[in-house]
Amino acid sequence: MTEPNSTLHLVDPEILPLLEMLGPRVAFSAETLPAIREVSAAQYATFGTPVLEPVVERTAGTGGEVEILWYDPAPGEKNRPALLHIHGGGMIVGSARGMTAGPSNMARALGIPVASVEYRLAPETPFPGPQEDCLAGLRWLADNADRLGVDAARIGVIGESAGGGLAAATAQMARDTGGPTLAAQILVYPMLDHRTGSEACPYGNRHTGEFIWTRASNRFGWEALRGDYPADDARKGWFSPSLADDLAGLPPTWIGTGSLDLFFDENLDYARRLVDAGVPVELHSYPGAIHAFNVVPDAAIAKAFSRDMMGAIARMLGAPARD
Repeated sequence: MTEPNSTLHLVDPEILPLLEMLGPRVAFSAETLPAIREVSAAQYATFGTPVLEPVVERTAGTGGEVEILWYDPAPGEKNRPALLHIHGGGMIVGSARGMTAGPSNMARALGIPVASVEYRLAPETPFPGPQEDCLAGLRWLADNADRLGVDAARIGVIGESAGGGLAAATAQMARDTGGPTLAAQILVYPMLDHRTGSEACPYGNRHTGEFIWTRASNRFGWEALRGDYPADDARKGWFSPSLADDLAGLPPTWIGTGSLDLFFDENLDYARRLVDAGVPVELHSYPGAIHAFNVVPDAAIAKAFSRDMMGAIARMLGAPARD
């Protein structure tokens, strides 16, 4: 297992305020997790109220009721594309109710509705509980398309970090279990490979993963999600999407990642394998970008990321062109 060299000098200077904002890093453990969750919730709260207030919807899941926050910029309109949004947080932190800025801003900027699913977190709910909640959210969106004014043939799934990994898992589960059919998957520095940062890591990049989400954090998050699952059956790609034996039949894909992000190598590898499986892929790597770099909205690379991602969503889902 390779630890990175000091990479601070490689970080885009416009992103450095993110490190100052987050402050000293506290190591994840069973003992520190409750306090880390509280601090994270307080940090997300600083983003303020969402630009669109969500309507709370609910659907049945395998572990009980699943809550969905529905952001609709134009209620009553018909035949629109839509997104299922899955929040990040390393599988162990965060909530749809507490992380409203991303999906509400996307809905407003794209002019299309976005559903954000409140999936259960690990370690309280290990695999496959969080994945099943996300699939339940997707099925709710497809099953209620007419009522919601959504074109069921133009639904995409999007997530960042752990949410990106869960989005990739949801796409695999939908493919493997008979639908719904997705028009796109938008994977923002997705958490795909449970081996990254462990002794079994196949990558060993010396210049990734020093900041925000580290190798130690990754090991804790994946072990929390894994529980006692051996990851050796047909569902292993649902747990860790990089483990899937076959990526054929997945939807057209957009992947955006940072060159210093811990997930850089697994993201590039997943993109390569998707292309090899015949899946259309648009891939972007942002130089000097650490994990969650787009949280600094005025940085040039964050603006480039937003332009690239939002343009891709509009093209892939056939959303109306907007300034």
